[in-house]
Amino acid sequence: MRNFLYATISGITLALAWPTYGFPLLLFFAFVPLLYVEFNIRNNPQKKGGWKVFFLTYWGFLIWNIITTSWIYYSTAVGMVFAIVVNTLLITLVVIIYHHVAKKINFLAGVVFLITLWISFEYFHLDWDFSWPWLNLGNGFSEYPQWIQWYEYTGTFGGTLWVLAGNLILLRTLLLFKQEKEKSILYRGILQVVLLICIPIGISYYIWNNYEVEEDSKNLEVLILQPNIDPYNEKYNTNDERIGLLLKQLTEENISTKTRLVIAPETVFADGTDRSNFENSPAYKYGLEIIDKYPNTAFMAGISFYDLIRNEEEIKPQTNFLRPGLWFNDYNSAYILAPGYQDQIYDKSKLVVGVETFPFQSVLKPLLGDIMLDLGGTVAMKTTQPDRGVFDFAEDDTTGPIICYESVYGEFVNGYVNNGAQFLTIITNDAWWENTQGHKQHLSYARLRAIENRRDIARSANTGISAIINQKGEVLKKTKYEEQTAIKGDIYLNDKITFYTKHGDYIARVSNFMTLFIFLFAVFRRRKPLFV
Repeated sequence: MRNFLYATISGITLALAWPTYGFPLLLFFAFVPLLYVEFNIRNNPQKKGGWKVFFLTYWGFLIWNIITTSWIYYSTAVGMVFAIVVNTLLITLVVIIYHHVAKKINFLAGVVFLITLWISFEYFHLDWDFSWPWLNLGNGFSEYPQWIQWYEYTGTFGGTLWVLAGNLILLRTLLLFKQEKEKSILYRGILQVVLLICIPIGISYYIWNNYEVEEDSKNLEVLILQPNIDPYNEKYNTNDERIGLLLKQLTEENISTKTRLVIAPETVFADGTDRSNFENSPAYKYGLEIIDKYPNTAFMAGISFYDLIRNEEEIKPQTNFLRPGLWFNDYNSAYILAPGYQDQIYDKSKLVVGVETFPFQSVLKPLLGDIMLDLGGTVAMKTTQPDRGVFDFAEDDTTGPIICYESVYGEFVNGYVNNGAQFLTIITNDAWWENTQGHKQHLSYARLRAIENRRDIARSANTGISAIINQKGEVLKKTKYEEQTAIKGDIYLNDKITFYTKHGDYIARVSNFMTLFIFLFAVFRRRKPLFV
């Protein structure tokens, strides 16, 4: 019963630390009760200890997942259950692998193995077909950008390393105190954790207080539209013609002579536009009307494209079957129209599992049929592009057109900046999750991308929250949820490349090597007595 209580405490503490309602300081000791239970079971000669660790760990992480991501329910109950059950299982397997490997190595090696294994798992969770990095530990500080300005050097994996190191120092302190019964051990361990927490925060505040936009940095005014179209009752019952009129109206009511870019949200034009006939579509027509009337202004928006395919040789892995002899490619895209520039299109490339991509189709399709994880979008396989596209407009100013879920991926977003983006634009439709933590967390994670790349962000969300975020991760302006409105603000351009932008998730790559090394070391040695 006591072990069950400890696992419960860990799960609740992790949940209470999470954005946007929690306090991330709790992350530094949230794992201690659960890891203490694992250590005691591992060092108890009783049989079936591994199963006890599994069930207790699964319970603790299940609480964490349910409290932090149950908002998926508002999109689909099936999707919520799948996401929570599977993600909890995957995180639990990290602890189970650690549990078995730690039996064959000493405590210090076990600590290093757990840290590197967890980081390796988070890295793997960024890129495989069932990618769901929402609960990667480094994301937990997104509401406290003053603490993590050093993410420009480490990315969020620096935050994960930080959290795990604090927990394992406390665990070691607890075990040593239990063994030696000396208060000095407690004092020393607590001091180590305090220093571990305070020194990076102190460094971050120093960067925060001294970071300034270059005096000669160019700035431009953006106008962000929030049309507030209900995706369940309005979006697919409101044709592109009416959407175009609404966007034009919002633009004319809020634009100024200084506005250089008007931004509308993800798939705001949702009817489905034949890519080969784009220039005759309402999306093109109303974008063109805006830039003709305001010749110093570019227009950017999200659109649903498709390509019809009649030649079987042109079929791609993401192509959808329509009927015998006819297939189609489906795209979740962004486009920009700018005076004096060629029309540009970017196709979303980090896809939402289930409705935009169906992983392991050959295996799962016969088992699941059309049951898919619905986190927001349209049910069809989307076609992606290999590189991060960058839009040029207005005197060769450049922006990275990030579409919705893509903004959760740190190294992925680096690709826009490495390709020349001077600021980042996020277009999204967060209304699928209604007024829950889902859209709030999604906005909050965007702040991490601003810090990592030192790029301002203009964020257009269909129903909210639209925002302007500066290079320090501060939200300078934002809208309310479920409000038809627009906001204007200045975006500062930056050409500098941060250490993290250049080198990406190097912490994870080093962790992959160390995890493999320690695992092989443990496999090929006899069990040694554990010591703290």
